[in-house]
Amino acid sequence: MAAIGPDPLFALRNNFYLGAYQTAINNSELPNLSPDDIIERDSLVFRSYIAIGSHQLVIGEIDDSAATALQAVKLLAMYLASPENKEMVISSLHEWLGDPAIGNNPTLRLIAGTIFAHEQDYNEALKHTHAGGSMELHALNVQIFLKMHRSDYAEKQLRIMQQIDEDHTLAQLANAWLNVAVGGSKIQEAYLIYQDFSERYPMTNLVLNGKAVCCMHMGNFDEAETLLVEALNKDARDPETLANLAVCSLHIGKSSSRYLSQLKLSHPDHMLVKRALSAEETFDRAVQTIT
Repeated sequence: MAAIGPDPLFALRNNFYLGAYQTAINNSELPNLSPDDIIERDSLVFRSYIAIGSHQLVIGEIDDSAATALQAVKLLAMYLASPENKEMVISSLHEWLGDPAIGNNPTLRLIAGTIFAHEQDYNEALKHTHAGGSMELHALNVQIFLKMHRSDYAEKQLRIMQQIDEDHTLAQLANAWLNVAVGGSKIQEAYLIYQDFSERYPMTNLVLNGKAVCCMHMGNFDEAETLLVEALNKDARDPETLANLAVCSLHIGKSSSRYLSQLKLSHPDHMLVKRALSAEETFDRAVQTIT
């Protein structure tokens, strides 16, 4: 049996998984890639552009002759670019997923799961992701089950990932997500996973926010604030950083209004914004009944 050589896309994947999107883009010119590796490379690069908000660039560069995986990534860019595209994107997804020739493409299923999860249609998402087939699909399953408050099913997916490769970045991240969801003594374990990432790789907002959330769970709000301010300096519009700073500020007796206002302006559909608006409406109704 021939020896399996090093994975030429390892560093690119790792940068993407850990949120180092610009680094992934900047270091994507790799020599001697196979045709399949080129498609996966391009998919990761375009998804990195989506992650930094360059939706139109992705839409403009992927044409109708591109591979199925890239067409799926273009659908994600269109979905996130404008609410007006939602109906068309979801219709296209159903059509493509029902096509025997391309319906089982792992990237297509991953994008479908991502979009349906974004729509909070978790059953539809799992229809296309539950069979797994890649570490990313298993990781997405963990996220979906945690959103459904089914940590038991999330743990089963994590065990599958650990059996494949317990040292894989996505297996480590999924372990941290599950530990945070379970809480208690597991928070410290999650913190150590993020700490290990911060020691081995350049610090990203994803890792900084992960550590900060663990700190808040453990009551270390001053350390959490320090980490989140560092994240804010890297990206002043990052929604998770703004949301976490708003929550952290409340716990240390500081005003959270500035962070919440920034979040409302740049990410009006964020869950924290919706909850804040709902609470304001409930309060206003209560005041009206009193007066």
